[in-house]
Amino acid sequence: MHYGYFYLEGAFLPELVASGIACLKQDRLLFDSLSFTLSEARLVHLKGANGAGKTSLLRILSGLSQPAGGQILYNGRPLDARYCQQLIYIGHKSGLSNNLSALDNLTYWCAQHGVSSTEQQRVAILDELGLVGLETLPVKSLSAGQQRRVALARLWLKPAAIWLLDEPFTALDVQGVQMIETKIRDFVSRGGVVMLTSHQALSQHAGDYQTIELEYRW
Repeated sequence: MHYGYFYLEGAFLPELVASGIACLKQDRLLFDSLSFTLSEARLVHLKGANGAGKTSLLRILSGLSQPAGGQILYNGRPLDARYCQQLIYIGHKSGLSNNLSALDNLTYWCAQHGVSSTEQQRVAILDELGLVGLETLPVKSLSAGQQRRVALARLWLKPAAIWLLDEPFTALDVQGVQMIETKIRDFVSRGGVVMLTSHQALSQHAGDYQTIELEYRW
């Protein structure tokens, strides 16, 4: 079962443009004069050493942080609520409530983001992600890999044009990594835009991709 597919054909296709952006963190300039364009049907692997600013860049692109310089435009406009409606951002941390079940976490997230889904659909997605029989257990009782699958279930739930994913493969086994890479490939093939960080190389399951590498600055 596949829910949350967003078909971009005939729609206003996504274009996210970063122009000369800079990031300053604790008096250290992580990067500056950084420019690139993320347009339709694009997968970008964001690389760099720890501390180079990968997570900071994803947070800036998601609208959670402001750049120290430069600007970011989505389809020619500053980032706004309409942009957030077209975006899924999944950080390095799962963003789950440990005391809620996997199902309740997804129910809460859908309500928070205005996503329409039924309980039957949410259960079916969790089952597809290999969580059969675990839907109603508190998240704190799940393994790290299972918790990551719950977090990534959002990709199946919300129609979106852009995915920003910070280390999406963390704690996943080989089968889980292949499942998410295939999901990413299918999303990109329909015109979606994905930027992700990963310490491991992407496999053929992810399809063709480009690379942006940030240099560590002292």
